[in-house]
Amino acid sequence: MTALAVGIGAASVLLLTACEEKKETPAQRFSMEEVTAPSPFHGIHGITVEKDGTMLAGSVIGRSIYEVDPETGATAVYEGPPKGMADDLEQGPDGTLAWTAFIDGKVHARKPDGTVTTIAEGLHGINSIAWTDDGRLFATQVFLGDALYELDPTGQKSPRKIMEGMGGLNGFDFGPDGKLYGPLWDKGEIARVDVDKATLDVVADGFGIPAAVNFSPDGKLFAVDTQRGEVVRVDPADGSKEVVAKVKPAIDNLAFDNGGNLFITNMADNAVIAVDIRNGKSRTVVSGPLAVAGGIARANESGEDVLYIADGFAFRKLHLASGRMEEIARMWSGDIDYPLNVAVANGHVTVAGLTSGAVQVFDQEAGKSIALMHGFITPSAAIAMTDGRIVVAEYAKGRLLMVDPEHSDARTEIVTGLEGPEYMMATGDGSIYVSETEGGVISRIDPESGERTVLVADLDAPEGFDIAPDGKLIIAEVGAKRIVAVDPESGTREVLRADLPIGLKGPAELPSSYVPTGISVGPDGDIYFSSDIEARIFRLRETGAN
Repeated sequence: MTALAVGIGAASVLLLTACEEKKETPAQRFSMEEVTAPSPFHGIHGITVEKDGTMLAGSVIGRSIYEVDPETGATAVYEGPPKGMADDLEQGPDGTLAWTAFIDGKVHARKPDGTVTTIAEGLHGINSIAWTDDGRLFATQVFLGDALYELDPTGQKSPRKIMEGMGGLNGFDFGPDGKLYGPLWDKGEIARVDVDKATLDVVADGFGIPAAVNFSPDGKLFAVDTQRGEVVRVDPADGSKEVVAKVKPAIDNLAFDNGGNLFITNMADNAVIAVDIRNGKSRTVVSGPLAVAGGIARANESGEDVLYIADGFAFRKLHLASGRMEEIARMWSGDIDYPLNVAVANGHVTVAGLTSGAVQVFDQEAGKSIALMHGFITPSAAIAMTDGRIVVAEYAKGRLLMVDPEHSDARTEIVTGLEGPEYMMATGDGSIYVSETEGGVISRIDPESGERTVLVADLDAPEGFDIAPDGKLIIAEVGAKRIVAVDPESGTREVLRADLPIGLKGPAELPSSYVPTGISVGPDGDIYFSSDIEARIFRLRETGAN
């Protein structure tokens, strides 16, 4: 057994090496308790109803297509990872189901006999898809591109680009006239496209953010406005609009069943909602309290313990005593941009959006956003210093940056060469602790000099961590699906709980941490962690603790 003492200021910690003996006790001393209920999806997007009445919904982050019972809300995986990633999906006239894998840039198809093939690839941002009655297949790139393609359903021919630069032609449908109708996300308009002539004209405008359209069985055109949370009937002849129902914002898509019943999806609520277009009443078929359950951070505010949750499509705060979930901001209707991690330090709450390249700063006392900065490269974490400057971890670049929110274009490199910096916490002496997921270590960084000191090594994909009241580091070893406690004085480590529902696998194009597993320890020693697999929060409590 070997150990190397490393000095840190007046303190001393142990660098644990691979050959050091570990104390791995049976992980039963800590009970695991539910804090929030599970969610059925990891954000939900496209929805369709097949000819036999089967309702299917797609998830990008969950990389799955789900079958949903429209009456009971029961769900089952129809097509799982990795090919199940679906932003939009629709069944063709011959019974083939086609769907778009947004991050992977692929279009997959499932034949009636269950065979799954890839019919197009290399189209990152491929988003919306629809068939014509005679079996032609069309799809668009949105957000990571802006183009309309005709696809070969057999996959033998390359996609044919029809037009580009439309303004974000999102969830579309073919009308009775054979024309393609769809929303222009970036322009607040509904457009009509002649796919053979490659012409586009606007048939309605004045939307907030129109996300998708669909024709009812009787030929009426309906649209959903994700920003306003509205279901709107549109007359393409004169552009008139009628709001027929209103729900919470973050609607993604809509579909009619064979009986003319309308169903919509809501990303932030992980919900499928039935809408009665005659009276505007809605019924939640299935939903979840959280959409993604990324990073978490605990705080005491006015004597109350709260847990901030970066939830992918919303930023939330859980009041631990009462269980009340408070929504701080929601995608597309509020000031937030795909939050995946969060930290609380020095009177500020900082949120990082890895996939959006965004870092946001909130004044903790006021609960208001004071800065939203973009242009970072895979920002996995951000934390505020005492002077208001923000340290940002860029996972793919392996570095930490210092940025002043008032002059956010000026970014100073603090340290480079980190191996997947994922989670950060500030210490009382002004230094920063950071987990390096790829390197398997927890490091201490001096933000002024950039000096790096490894505190704990030989970890299996560490992500979230915190310091317990007794001074031990509590670390989520996501690669081993466990939470461990490391004593910085003796160097011993103990498995507190194993076989945890953490470690959701993501596409190869994204950081291996994908959705971060958060850890937060309270003054009572209770350990809260986020489950990216079940999209929920759990608590570990020592058996016998009050």
